Parts: sequence; C-alpha cells; structure tokens
Amino acid sequence: MKEKGRKVIAQNRKARHDYTILDTYEAGVALLGTEVKSLRLGRASLVDAFATVDDGEVWLRGLHIPEYTQGSWTNHEPRRTRKLLLHRGEIERLIGKIREGGLTLVPLSLYFSDGKVKCELALAKGKKSYDKRTDLAKRDAQRDIARAMGRAVKGRAREMR
Repeated sequence: MKEKGRKVIAQNRKARHDYTILDTYEAGVALLGTEVKSLRLGRASLVDAFATVDDGEVWLRGLHIPEYTQGSWTNHEPRRTRKLLLHRGEIERLIGKIREGGLTLVPLSLYFSDGKVKCELALAKGKKSYDKRTDLAKRDAQRDIARAMGRAVKGRAREMR
C-alpha cells in the first residue's frame, strides 16, 4: 500500500534562528536501500548539514543517517555526501543567487512525501548576533501582547455574565 501525505523525519530548528530564509525548494534525495530503512525508523540528524553546488549538481553534506541495525556488509556510511535531485532551471537559479555572495543552502527538514524522501532546502543569509537578539526581543514582545489580549478577552467575558 502506498503512503500518502507528509511524514517529517528530522528538522533543523536552529537554521531559522541562525539564518534569514529567503526562498525554499523541495528536493529529492538519492539514497541507498539501508539509508531509507534507517529513515523509516525516524533516525536522522540535520545538525551540521549543508548543501553545495558542484559542477551543476547539488550535494547534501554532513547529513547523518545512522547505519541500519539489521544491515549486513551492504550497510551505508553514516555521513556520506548525498545527491539532491532538482530541476535544471532551479539549479541554474540557485547557482546565480549563490554567486551574488553571502547566501548559502541550508536543509530545513527531511521528510517522506508520498513514500519518497524529500529535503526542504532553503536559500539563506547568515544572521549576525544582533539580528538574532532583535528577533528574540520581537518574539517575546509578540508573546506578551498575545497574553495581554487573552487576559483582556477573558476579563470582558466575565463582565458580561
């Protein structure tokens, strides 16, 4: 039976904190059989992962997929370089934007989409430490505003009774 929908395997939560996301792409990942089996168990880490463009091809480096426990001598290397599958036009666009400078390719998440492993790839610009502080301050302010609004609504609801 074929799977439907999207099942997230791993996410890179720190990427949204460390980078400003400009654009996102969905790319297929060329994998070996034991890698897919290991991913089906929900085992992967995007912590040190990044993508590069070499000779017109996009490669995912630093992605850790642990060895499949029931695998034999056919098992894969956990941190090998994996090819990302994108359309030629998307790759050309990425090459042009990366050459402008200051932009990198960061994997945001790894997931199953209709039974196939996909990687959500982001074209991102690195944040400075003061940018990160201002983002945290904005998030805290929004949270405080939401709390105050919630209290105000609850207070009005009590007054109406």
